[in-house]
Formats: sequence, C-alpha cells, structure tokens
Amino acid sequence: MIASPHDKPVCQLFGWEGAELNTVYDWVTVAIFAGLVVIFLQRSTSEAGPRDSMLHYLPPSLGCATANWFGNKAVAGAGIPYHLIASGLIVATVVYIFLVLRPLDKPAP
Repeated sequence: MIASPHDKPVCQLFGWEGAELNTVYDWVTVAIFAGLVVIFLQRSTSEAGPRDSMLHYLPPSLGCATANWFGNKAVAGAGIPYHLIASGLIVATVVYIFLVLRPLDKPAP
C-alpha cells in the first residue's frame, strides 16, 4: 500500500496530537503494561493452564493509564500533588502485580 502525501498518522486522525512518549511517566507506565502483557501471554499459553483470570489484569492496566494521565498533567504544570498521585499509583500498581499476579512464583508441576 502506497501512502499519499495527505496521509496522517493514526494518532492525528483521532485527535491525539500529543500521542508520543515524551515524559518519564509515559515510559514507566508503558514498560509496566508491556510486562503485564508478557505475564498474560506466558500464563495463557502454559501447559498447566491459566492460574488467573483476565479480570486480574484490569486493575493494574487501569492503574497504568491513570498514573500516566496524572503524570502527564503534572509535567504540563499541574503541580506537585499530581506528581505524588502519579507516583503513588505507579507504586500501588507494582505492589498489586507482585501481590496478586505473583510474576516471580514458579508454576506448579
């Protein structure tokens, strides 16, 4: 498929002009979400069968999205409280992942 000079990136078609990874919050939350995807894919294809539900992945996914939103607002000048909320959400998301999803546990034989 040949792109025409009038083609726009998908983010501009939907009005997401700032859909780039510019802040540390973008990078951290995307890295956490990528880790969630890897955990989910490993567990969904294991021979032992899945040991957790898809619903277990919803809270950390929402935590990443919300932390990223607060973090981007903080970087845009919203102030220290937004940095604290974003950082707290990131920590809470990582704690949830380790307590509920337990990515470091060995699978049952």
